[in-house]
Amino acid sequence: MSASVSALIVSKIEQFATDPASLGNNLMPLKGRAGEFRLRVGDWRVIMSDDGVVIAVIKIGPRGSVYEG
Repeated sequence: MSASVSALIVSKIEQFATDPASLGNNLMPLKGRAGEFRLRVGDWRVIMSDDGVVIAVIKIGPRGSVYEG
């Protein structure tokens, strides 16, 4: 992952922390995984959970393979 992509991912996570509604269609709950959702950042996906206090980044990976295992 390039530095520019990682910086973009960090900025999107910070944007979610500040205003979750601003990401609208880039944020989807994951089926079969209670409390987890994915954030789409270009061809990358961020699997996260949010309990209202802490945002936990579970996994970051390329589209498709991030959902395996």
